[in-house]
Amino acid sequence: MREKTLEEYMHCPFHLAMTILEGKWKFAILYVLSRRGTLRFKELEKAIPEISTRMLTKDLKLLEAKGVVHRQAYATIPPKVEYSLTEVGHSIEPVIASITKWGEDYIHDRLNNSNL
Repeated sequence: MREKTLEEYMHCPFHLAMTILEGKWKFAILYVLSRRGTLRFKELEKAIPEISTRMLTKDLKLLEAKGVVHRQAYATIPPKVEYSLTEVGHSIEPVIASITKWGEDYIHDRLNNSNL
């Protein structure tokens, strides 16, 4: 199945956004980078302990290809690679903050309304 072009998504920006951000780990990656700034691969991997190396690599490549994450490789031995949010990536920070707030409110509500 071929990937849709940007022009094909113009009728539904929400669908475009969800296509870019879909999956279990992309929001976790964006959350960590928004909170901690520029990180090396292993630092990012340690910050999301449940993610596999393969999935982190895959999602970082996809986010980089969409212009949300910046990958900076340094010609050193051993090789050094750092990841950070692009300007587009930083623009999602209010969404991440809103989701975080929703989660906090949900926890608070569930704790106050539980039958414990």
